[in-house]
Amino acid sequence: MTTDTSPLAPPAPLPTGITLPEPSLAERARQDGVRFLLAMFVDLTGKPCAKLVPVESADELQHEGVGFAGYAVGAIGQQPCDPDLVAIPDVTSYTPLPWVRDGLALVHCDPHVEGRPWHFAPRVILQRVLERARARQLELFAGAEIEYFLVRRDEDGAVALADALDRETKPCYDARGLTRMYEHLTGISAAMNALGWGNYANDHEDANGQFEQNFAYADALTTADRVITARYLISMLAEARGMTATFMPKPFADRTGSGMHLHLSLWQDGASRFPDDADPRGFGLSELAYRFLGGVLDHATGMQAVLAPTVNSYKRTGATSTRSGATWSPRRPTYGGNDRTHYVRIPDGQRIELRGGDGATNPYLALAVALAAGLDGIERETDPDATTERAELPPTLLHAVDALGLDPVVTGGLDAAGPGVAEYFAARKRDEFFDWHATVGPWEHDQYLTAF
Repeated sequence: MTTDTSPLAPPAPLPTGITLPEPSLAERARQDGVRFLLAMFVDLTGKPCAKLVPVESADELQHEGVGFAGYAVGAIGQQPCDPDLVAIPDVTSYTPLPWVRDGLALVHCDPHVEGRPWHFAPRVILQRVLERARARQLELFAGAEIEYFLVRRDEDGAVALADALDRETKPCYDARGLTRMYEHLTGISAAMNALGWGNYANDHEDANGQFEQNFAYADALTTADRVITARYLISMLAEARGMTATFMPKPFADRTGSGMHLHLSLWQDGASRFPDDADPRGFGLSELAYRFLGGVLDHATGMQAVLAPTVNSYKRTGATSTRSGATWSPRRPTYGGNDRTHYVRIPDGQRIELRGGDGATNPYLALAVALAAGLDGIERETDPDATTERAELPPTLLHAVDALGLDPVVTGGLDAAGPGVAEYFAARKRDEFFDWHATVGPWEHDQYLTAF
């Protein structure tokens, strides 16, 4: 008698107590015809850093990692005299990327220093906060909405839309603008679905030249990895077509900016703990969900330097109008039902949508501080309705950094893997603000050149 091994037949069960070993990084790569691996991690700003490793060295990469001069990386908490960062791959994050280059794959890594996970590494920080949730038998699941613009440089160097025909006053969901970017958008969609991400929609967003591509939610670490991978994939495929994909929060003063909204829920034993059909407030949420939500709202001002981490971010959140008529950017930490003017929207009883983040958000850090805030709300048994009037969100990056320094829960989230990260992050962001502030630009020439 033969065994049916067709794709439609389930595999024969293994004898009790026997498990097959997970394939190694080298085995996965060779099965996919991969010749080179990008060993990738991000710094605190979200900058993707990598080394290109030939498949012949995949075993060495998996077991020993690959070294980087940490200070050269950027915002990763090192000085030139410090020991190497050694990037150790998480084999489960292995992702073939033949759409970028034939024979290429990516694997996300956790930077180590002298054999220990480096506490300034965003992926390590998120994992430590996730461990806090697991101590309560809770698991954070997340979905992310990725918005971006497709642009080109004019002959004079000015940034212009890649699609010169995208001129509608109300371009959101415009079928024509969507179709003109068909090859780019469908290429990204096909890649996401081939990777098993479950791309379910691709749309023209509210601003001319702006798009959004959505994929299914997953556990928080997987979603953060996919955001970084998606940004890389979108950027490379746009570049191949002579365009630049920018996740800059507000590339055009008169148009809507790019957000990165996060859909959050807590799970236990394979089921979400957020839904409650008997919710007396009418949103379909459980008491646990409301306590989590209360924590997020209580720490909103402290989180904003992480969720909106650039000078440019506050030109998005501070906008009072746009060409389309709406900014879609909350200015106060409020919550409500299926209403996109709130800082936290409740689309249904399955999740809450945190709308404070933008295109520059580092997904690892954003999820880490949101989870830290939510867990604090659970511990304190907060009620999101207890405080009816909360302060407005910070108007500039400098105000946001000050608010961060006054919030021990948010700084504690950043310092989850070790001390000094929040202070270092705040100092970098403060320097960024003053570097911008010291720059003289066209606005000042227009206002002051002949004013006196």
